Amino acid sequence: MGPLPRTLELFYDVLSPYSWLGFEVLCRYQNIWNIKLQLRPSLIAGIMKDSGNKPPALLPRKAQYLRQDIKLLRQHFQIPIQFPKDFFSVILEKGSLSAMRFLTALSLEHPEMLEKVSRELWMRVWSRDEDITEPQSILAAAEKAGMTTEQAQGILEKISTPKVRNQLKETTEAACRYGAFGLPITVAHVDGQTHMLFGSDRMELLAYLLGEKWMGPVPPAMNARL
Repeated sequence: MGPLPRTLELFYDVLSPYSWLGFEVLCRYQNIWNIKLQLRPSLIAGIMKDSGNKPPALLPRKAQYLRQDIKLLRQHFQIPIQFPKDFFSVILEKGSLSAMRFLTALSLEHPEMLEKVSRELWMRVWSRDEDITEPQSILAAAEKAGMTTEQAQGILEKISTPKVRNQLKETTEAACRYGAFGLPITVAHVDGQTHMLFGSDRMELLAYLLGEKWMGPVPPAMNARL
């Protein structure tokens, strides 16, 4: 028997474009590295409030940089990411509470669907500039990911229950306890130690901590399929 897989927790919010980048990289590497990936839907607004942080786009120079950064990252990560037209409305007004509650309920009821539905929600807001706040929008993402209408509707009906609300709150608070001030964070449990890495640009350092090989955001095995 080989060594047991190391556990990685990815705390993310589909409102965060950098969360999408980190999510896709770890999903690509989960069958290459000796890891057990645990997806942790969290609420970035709660983390920002708890840490006293503010969205980078509120600073004009950062906002300008962010747009150029996303264009380059789209190519580098080979992910169809692009800015919504009404960025401030999407980020600051609409938010992602219902979507993240849906993913939280999904993690409790159908965890096998969490990766695919998360990806479809990112595709809606960060690729096709579509809504992720209305019930029909969330249902559309779930069904596109492969859920039946009945399954998706059943999950949607649970997003306002105390169990789901408390679970999202607890996961967000767990991210804060690890030291999060934004998302994504990757928490690596290695040899009895816990390491929190912020952002989608720390994957090479993560590979170092794991003793694994970093082959870029699109490893060769993936490249052959793209």
